[in-house]
Amino acid sequence: MAKIRKDQQRETPEMSTSSLPDIIFMFLFFFMMITTMKEVTYKVQISPVQATELTKLENKSLVRYVYIGKPTQEWQKTFGTETRIQLGDAFADVAQLEDYIVTERSSMKEEDQNLMTVSIKADKDTRMGVVTDVKQALRRAYALRINYSAVQKTNR
Repeated sequence: MAKIRKDQQRETPEMSTSSLPDIIFMFLFFFMMITTMKEVTYKVQISPVQATELTKLENKSLVRYVYIGKPTQEWQKTFGTETRIQLGDAFADVAQLEDYIVTERSSMKEEDQNLMTVSIKADKDTRMGVVTDVKQALRRAYALRINYSAVQKTNR
């Protein structure tokens, strides 16, 4: 028969770390999947307009953005305080808008090119003349699906 000795102290076994890399990569993969990357660095100040009737865009991969507003503090030394247009990560003139739209449309799949929507994100203090010039340039580029970005108006 086996004799059980209780007078000797047992050592606690070391913790196994063999599954630790798997757990770390699982967390890394999880955070990579749920994190969204910032699409563009704003070079213009945008205080969005408030609206009561809003519709959410269905397919955001078909949307191209045009930002209109005054340059941020770091860009005011170079570009002044007048209202500017930002396409992607660069400032542009209204004349460059048509080329931008043609380039963006050609980078899309052929079946999605007619579904491209241009969303205008304009500061609430932007003069309507600038927005009208942008709309005319979009019309010349045959970008006829135009969306105005806004935030939900709160009732206070």
